[in-house]
Parts: sequence; structure tokens; C-alpha cells
Amino acid sequence: MRPGKSFVLRFISGKYQGGEFPIVPEKQIIVGRSSDLEMVLVEDMVSRKHAKIQMQADQIWIEDLGSTNGTFVNGEKVKKARLKEGDRVLIGTSILKVVAADSNAQPQGDAKANLENVAAARRTSQVRTMSGSLQEVPLPDLLQLFGTSKKSGVLVLRTEDEVGKIYLRKGNVYYASVNDGDEVPPVKSCYRMLTWEQGTFDLDPPDERTFPDEVDLTVAEILMEGMRQLDEFNRLKEQLPPLTQRLAICQPLIPPLRDLTPDDVDVLQMVHNYGTVAAVLNKSMATDLQTTTILLKLIKLQYIDKA
Repeated sequence: MRPGKSFVLRFISGKYQGGEFPIVPEKQIIVGRSSDLEMVLVEDMVSRKHAKIQMQADQIWIEDLGSTNGTFVNGEKVKKARLKEGDRVLIGTSILKVVAADSNAQPQGDAKANLENVAAARRTSQVRTMSGSLQEVPLPDLLQLFGTSKKSGVLVLRTEDEVGKIYLRKGNVYYASVNDGDEVPPVKSCYRMLTWEQGTFDLDPPDERTFPDEVDLTVAEILMEGMRQLDEFNRLKEQLPPLTQRLAICQPLIPPLRDLTPDDVDVLQMVHNYGTVAAVLNKSMATDLQTTTILLKLIKLQYIDKA
């Protein structure tokens, strides 16, 4: 931490979203459900005395006080940890971010009252318990938080054009869909949503339905392969035509089909049958990364072209 710099805890998700609480040097913040504490979070998943946050000699520390549901920093359950600017803390259903304070930061007493006002305003607007922005909390971070804290529910992501849902059971992913469709397999849907950088999220209550192609994967398994594919996909996506772009097999078709692999031929057939980039990505049994790689190859070698 830079000496002399002031910080606040900003609520970026949960019933107190939008509220801020200042971190005052040498003054501890006890967080919990009990009304006589410095930071009062009234919800079932928060213990009466849940955690302690304190700045000492320009270092901010958080300590779990034996809470029932735990305290998490950047997706890891902690007993005691040092916090730095940008870190995200999960307590109950609230995600707090350590940010630099502006000159208008409130005193702690005013901040405590303000949190109550924020919660009251959100109750009257009937918003979901846990919601926020993907710009503030990217999906990989969300999944890590929910996986470690063994959350159950439906994580709903909304962008300008699409709605994605990830179904969680005690922190594991058992189903996922994009736009409530079933043509894109669950794991492929998760990988696709990892590419979404803008939009909002809500954690809805658990859905009791069963799905015919359920999976049972830990968040770590999803993220390990998904982030690898995301890095590769980001390198290629600028070369990919728009999702609405229609594609067609070149006429006349000059390069020989015998030079293509079976996977190449499958994608070529999907271009012929379905036409648009989006439809090919959805219908392909391969991942979006594999399908994109093949599409770009077929365009480069003049097997397909923009219609």
C-alpha cells in the first residue's frame, strides 16, 4: 500500500451494492449480523461476528472470526490475509472491493447508516439478492468465488444480445445454456460465456429441474480449460467475420476436398447447411475455438467465402 493513501470497501454485489465503507488507520471494522458492530450485514449467511478488517502501518488485514460460512478473498477461503487495492472479498452474498477513497469519503458512522439506506432502497425495488456488473466482477472471478463458497443457484448473465445461465449445485457446475437453447452443450456454453466482458449478473435461487445432458464439473475444471481456450480465442476473434455474416462454399470450388481433414469437412458441411457464422458455431460439436480455427482455415484456403 502507498503510505498516506486512503481506501474504502465498495459493495459491488449483494443487498448493499453501491454502498461504501471507509478503512480508517488503526481502527478495526468488525463485520457481522449483530447490530452493535461497525459494519452490519443483515443476512442469514453472515455470522453475528463474521470478520475483522483493520489497517495497520499502511497494511490492510482481514481475519475471519470463526464464521459459519467463511470469508473469501479473490475466491480463496482465508483465516487471515493481507488485502491490497483491487482485491475482492466475499462475505455472505456481498462482494466488497478494496478501492482508493475519493475526497468525499464518509465517516464510518455515516457509512453504517448509509448501508442500511442502500439495503432499504434495494428491498423496495425488488432486486435480486446477489447481482452486479461483469466489468466489476468478471465471470472467472465469480465462478471461483461461488465454487469455493459452494454456492447453489442459477447464475444468470445478460449482455446486450444474449442471456446465459450457469446452474450451480454446492459450487459445482451441472448445466449451462445460452439463450435457453439446448443445441450448444453445457460445457461449450460455459466456455462461450467466459468471452463475455460486458453485461450484468444475478444469482437466482436453485432450479429444481433436471436436464438430460447434465454434467458434474468443478469450477477449477471449467476454468482450467476454459481460460486456455479464451486466450487462444482472443487471438483469433478479430479475424472472424461477424456472427451474423452469411458464409457460402466458393463457386467454383477449386481446392480439392481430399486435402481436408474429417473435422474440416464437418465444418464445411455446416457452412453449406446453416449459412451464418453463429449457426455454424452453435451446430458444431467442436468447441468455439476449434470451429473458429477451422473456419479461418477454410476462408484462407478459399473453400468458403462471405455470401
